[in-house]
Amino acid sequence: MSLTHKKVVLVVSGGIAAYKAAVIAGRLRKAGAEVKCIMTAHAAEFITPLTLREISGNPVALSMFDDVSEFRVEHIALAQWADIFVVAPATANIIGKIAGGIADDLATTAVMATTAPVLLAPAMNTNMFDNPIVQENLAKLRAHGYLIMDPDAGMLACGTCGTGRLPEPERIVEYIEHVTGRTELLKNLKVIVTAGGTREALDPVRYIGNHSSGRMGFAIAKSAAAAGANVTLVAAPTDLPTPCAVTRVDVTTTGEMKEAVDSLYDDCHIVIKAAAVADYRPEHKATQKIKKTGGDLTLHMVKNPDILYELGRRKAGQVLVGFAAETENVTAYGQAKLKKKNLDMLIANDVTAQGAGFKGSTNIATFLYPDGTTEPLEIMTKDELAKEIIARVARIYKEKTSQK
Repeated sequence: MSLTHKKVVLVVSGGIAAYKAAVIAGRLRKAGAEVKCIMTAHAAEFITPLTLREISGNPVALSMFDDVSEFRVEHIALAQWADIFVVAPATANIIGKIAGGIADDLATTAVMATTAPVLLAPAMNTNMFDNPIVQENLAKLRAHGYLIMDPDAGMLACGTCGTGRLPEPERIVEYIEHVTGRTELLKNLKVIVTAGGTREALDPVRYIGNHSSGRMGFAIAKSAAAAGANVTLVAAPTDLPTPCAVTRVDVTTTGEMKEAVDSLYDDCHIVIKAAAVADYRPEHKATQKIKKTGGDLTLHMVKNPDILYELGRRKAGQVLVGFAAETENVTAYGQAKLKKKNLDMLIANDVTAQGAGFKGSTNIATFLYPDGTTEPLEIMTKDELAKEIIARVARIYKEKTSQK
């Protein structure tokens, strides 16, 4: 996660979740952002300005009339300085004031004065959040281009359980990174990404699978969304969180993944198949747990459908990208797969190489193209590799559409 050189104004309003603003500010700085905080008078009752000053590394703005020499006209200076405003927590009160155009303190005045994106992270009692007036205010703000995160559900400070918890600081920072890092490389294009390792059940307890963690595919989905695409992520079982602005479809088996991708394929522009699918499945799934006996266990396996091959056969203008995770003859096997499956690009890697395994945070890839050219890359994080993949995919799509 990187927010290097990004300028974030964190507006803290007066809710019990204000204490989490310190965690948000700390995570923002760790990601490379410069952070300046504005606190409402009520927020200062929950967390001290000193805390946010020390964590953000900058003076905390409290009042329109404070004598802070760093700023000119304080609300204007902050409004012009920011790459993004983040209101967290956003109480029903501050949401209502912003929606009503009320600017009666430094926080609301600065929000009104900025032309930067404004992200609201609501946090309040469930009944307050569900109140029709609050919902109308949120709808109005969305219509005016304000960005609003849905609150989490769970136990609230008031002792009730329901929707209204401030989203976790990590999610808020990820959303900020998404907003400030957006490009238009794939603007409004429909992209399907598959990720993770599919599983084929032997019985109600056991399955056949592989070591794929899904990290590469999730990184690609995140990068595609940051490039402006409308991304659907078809994910095999994994505990990874859904990336910002990505629609997720969960599947388990190769057949389920094929069904999900097929339903979206004709209406999409780009498919990136990063999932490690099971090539075979048991001919019969036992209805009860297979018990250990004195002899060996013999399984009869049947071949699963080849999702990528079928997509290549049906291709009608889409950009189709595949992966080849090999243990030997990586380039040769990759070129054969590229040709056989009618791909526009293939990412090949040797999963036995140091730094290129399934579950690690890094990868070493070689890009293969239909004209026979290869583009080997150095070891890099999977997030970095995802950005390289999206850059090449955008170029291929542009070239392909310009030829029509």
